[in-house]
Amino acid sequence: MAEIPDCLSYQLEAGADKPRLDEFVASKFPKISLTRIRRLISEGDVLVDGEKSFKGTRLHDGAKVSLKLFPADKSSATPEPIPLDILYEDDHLIVVNKPAGLLVHPSRWEKSGTLTNGLAYHFWQTGGAPLRPGLIHRLDRHTSGVIVVAKTPRAHRTLAKHFRLRWVKKFYLAPVSGVVEGDNGEIIAPIGHQPNEWPRWKVMDDGKEAHTRFRVTRRFAAHTLLELEPLTGRTHQLRIHCKLIGHPILGDPIYAEQVDPLVEKLRLKYQLLHAFRLSFRHPATGVELEFQAPMPQAMRELIEKLD
Repeated sequence: MAEIPDCLSYQLEAGADKPRLDEFVASKFPKISLTRIRRLISEGDVLVDGEKSFKGTRLHDGAKVSLKLFPADKSSATPEPIPLDILYEDDHLIVVNKPAGLLVHPSRWEKSGTLTNGLAYHFWQTGGAPLRPGLIHRLDRHTSGVIVVAKTPRAHRTLAKHFRLRWVKKFYLAPVSGVVEGDNGEIIAPIGHQPNEWPRWKVMDDGKEAHTRFRVTRRFAAHTLLELEPLTGRTHQLRIHCKLIGHPILGDPIYAEQVDPLVEKLRLKYQLLHAFRLSFRHPATGVELEFQAPMPQAMRELIEKLD
C-alpha cells in the first residue's frame, strides 16, 4: 500500500462565467461537502492567483485556483491506523462497533486517536482516495456499541433525514443502581443546557423534548439490567433520564448523586452503557437493516458477578 501523502495538490482555471470561489471548487469536487470546501478556503488551502481569498469571491476569466486537499480535514480527520471492529460496509455507509474509551471525533483539545481518524485511514487504505467520514449520530467517549457513518454526501443527507424523522431505532443496555419495580415504562422529561452550572445538561422546563422507553432485562439483589430506547437524541439523555427515575447508570461519574458501593469496590470511573442494537433503512436501497454488537467483555464480566 502506498504511503499516505500529506496532501494532494490541484491546479484549476476559471472560465468567463465569473463563478463564486466556493461554488467553482464544489463543481470540480462533487464528492466533497460545501462546508468542507469553505473550511479549506478559510484556512488558506485554496488560493486564487496565489493569494488567500474568500468563499464568495467572484473569479475572473482565467483565474488560477490552487487547492491543497488533505486525505481528510487536517483539523478533524487526519488518517491514523486505529483498529476498527467493522460490522458492515458498502459503497454508501460503514457500521462500526465502537469500543468504550474511544472518542468519536476530534475535539478542541484532542486532535487524534479518534474513531474519525481511524475511519479516514480505513477509507484511504481501501479506496485510495480522500473521503471524509460523515458522522450522523454520536456516542459518548465511554459508551460502546453500534454507530453508522455515511461514506457519501447523499447517504449522509438521507440518513440524517431518517434520524430526524425518528425512523432509526436505537437500543442500549445499561446496568443501573437499585431494583427497578415495573417491567417497562417511559420517561418523558425535557432536557436543556445551562452553561454556568454543573452538570450543564439537565432536566429543565424550557428544555427540548426528551423521551426514553425502558424495559427490565434482568433484576439482581441491588441492581437492574435495563434495555433503553431513546426516542429523541438529546445530549446525555439516557444518563439523565435514568438518574431522574432514581436508578443512575452504574459508574456514571456525573449523574449519580450517591456512589454505588459496587462502583466504589470496583473503582469504576465511567458509565456502563452499551449501544447494542441499531436498525435503519439503507439510504440507497431502502432495505431495513439491523446490526447488533456484543456486550464488551468488561461489562459482561461485571454483570455476571452481580447477585
